[in-house]
Amino acid sequence: MPKATLVPDDGSAPLVFRFNPKELSISKSATWNRPTNKGAKHTTKPEFGGVQPQSVQMELFFDDWEGEGNLVADIEKLIEWLKPTDSSIHQTQKPQPRTLQFHWGAGPLASFKGFLKSVSAKYTMFKPDGTPVRATAQITLEEIPDEPAAQNPTSGSIVGRRTHVVSAGDSLHSVAFREYDDPSLWRGLAVLNGIDDPLRVTPGRRLMLPTADEAAAMS
Repeated sequence: MPKATLVPDDGSAPLVFRFNPKELSISKSATWNRPTNKGAKHTTKPEFGGVQPQSVQMELFFDDWEGEGNLVADIEKLIEWLKPTDSSIHQTQKPQPRTLQFHWGAGPLASFKGFLKSVSAKYTMFKPDGTPVRATAQITLEEIPDEPAAQNPTSGSIVGRRTHVVSAGDSLHSVAFREYDDPSLWRGLAVLNGIDDPLRVTPGRRLMLPTADEAAAMS
């Protein structure tokens, strides 16, 4: 079963959910204004004022009772992602949020690009020494619209995550072996690209390539 994942666009380690969300809430709204017309017998027609960004809310479940993870570190990572990026503070003096890609399977939210707007964590179980072993976290992601891809000023080529165009005979295993010398990292490719069936990869499809560390974390 594909694991839901949050992948930062700066190349840092992703957060792979050990337990997929049970529910997702999607919110989007539009602004409609009604001009005031004193003395009118009827209401005025609404005027469109714009569309608000889409947001996605979900509850995450963390359980480290068997010592297989580090839920405190995962929650601290979410809280850290609320802060502006260092580059936007030091280089542009205009603090910007960290862009995250939410990936999960092949459904309507197979890929959602946004920033982390809020995190509310609750620790619900502890070991006798006080170590948290179970927690939930409510998070909200808000949409970031796509922008034209940045280009290299000298060559004009697009700068960003590396990609691979699938050829006839390719499989996720063969791509993982070619890119990382490790076919077992195919799961990272599947998670990042929202692929449920690794045996059905259509020739001509462009795959986003995670770094080796990202692929290992998602595998």
